[in-house]
Amino acid sequence: MEPLSFFVVFSIVYTILSKVHADRNVYPSAGVLFVHVLEREYFKGEFPPYPKPGDARNDPITFNTNLMGYPDRPGWLRYIQRTPYSDGVLYGSPTADLVGKPIIIEITAYNRRTFETARHNLVINVMFSEEFPLKFQAEFFIKNMNVEEMLASQVLGDFLGAVKNVWQPDRLNAINITSALDRGGRVPLPINDLKEGVYVMVGADVAFSSCLKEVETPQNQQLCSQEMEPVISCDKKFRAMFYIDWCKISLVDITKLVSVGKERPDPGSGVLPDIGEYSPPSESLKSRDYFSDFLITLAVPSAVALILFIILGYVMCCRREGVQKRNMQTPDIQLVHHSSIQKSTKELRNMSKNREIAWPLSTLPVFHPVSGEIVPPLHPDSYKTTSMPLMQTQTNLQHQTQMSQQQTAGRNYCMSTFQRREVNGIPEERKLTEALNL
Repeated sequence: MEPLSFFVVFSIVYTILSKVHADRNVYPSAGVLFVHVLEREYFKGEFPPYPKPGDARNDPITFNTNLMGYPDRPGWLRYIQRTPYSDGVLYGSPTADLVGKPIIIEITAYNRRTFETARHNLVINVMFSEEFPLKFQAEFFIKNMNVEEMLASQVLGDFLGAVKNVWQPDRLNAINITSALDRGGRVPLPINDLKEGVYVMVGADVAFSSCLKEVETPQNQQLCSQEMEPVISCDKKFRAMFYIDWCKISLVDITKLVSVGKERPDPGSGVLPDIGEYSPPSESLKSRDYFSDFLITLAVPSAVALILFIILGYVMCCRREGVQKRNMQTPDIQLVHHSSIQKSTKELRNMSKNREIAWPLSTLPVFHPVSGEIVPPLHPDSYKTTSMPLMQTQTNLQHQTQMSQQQTAGRNYCMSTFQRREVNGIPEERKLTEALNL
């Protein structure tokens, strides 16, 4: 039983390893479109734990392709995979100089769930084609297709069938497919199911049909220059599935192309000619005077900066009018007004620092504007109380004015007498004298 179980395990491991490292050979023709699909189902069985038949697990798998011994693919070979849940596609058109030269492409699959990898090689053996190159080639721009959709065998077959119905050649092959993004196109907005667009080049062995040549008429060329859609009689044969931009169609007749020969220079043997021994420069070098360089780099900018500094200092410091000239041009009443505001501001600031100072001059007795009598201050007898509502103060002022007028009408005297009071040791008469002198 043990040898049998060991044989079963060994056969399973050998099958897996041989499947991973096996080389797949393909044989495309030169000048004909080559398409190879990297199927995710093919690599699912290579990632542990190995799924059983019918397992519905859908792991995200991505692919990396490169030419063996190089970091990237050949220039003619392209690769596309939209999402990790879709198959990858290798496509391109091999050239005739690759005939007889096997091209080994390393394909590495990454399982994005388990972070496992699997690798195998794809050997491309380019075969010579007797039909290469086809003399007449036409390139169509299809607006409602993406490159991976166009690479599907059924879609590409339907397009070639429509072209064959219009062109009616004996031999018709797809030469190349290119995404519009590779031609400088813009990525479409993700609205209204917009597509990137794809260029499809086909070749045939007969001349272009009259329908294809309608694009070159002056009327259609004028419509294309005005960004309008030209009138093509055979457009309805494509319209059912493919929206072709006829202004971007390209018709090439290889037989009429003028070959331009390029003379390549002789590479030579790669060995430099013998020109004798190398003679280094002598050790005794001539001294160089750097004084002129110093003047140019430092002295000249410094002199310019000094001149600018002097001009700026003269403008800012020597052309000021001064306070005296300003006061001479200002009216006296305005100067008195500003001076009184400054004195009041200074006094209020001093009062905010010390609450025990003398009462401000604005609260001392003043002459009444009507009767000419001295009006008592607007504060109560107690100088310790410094807060009084504004409305109450105005009421007291009116009451005092009425009282003084009544006393003047009943008695013939011109001035009221007040008790002598002192504020912080200073007689109130002295404060009154200071107020009248302002």
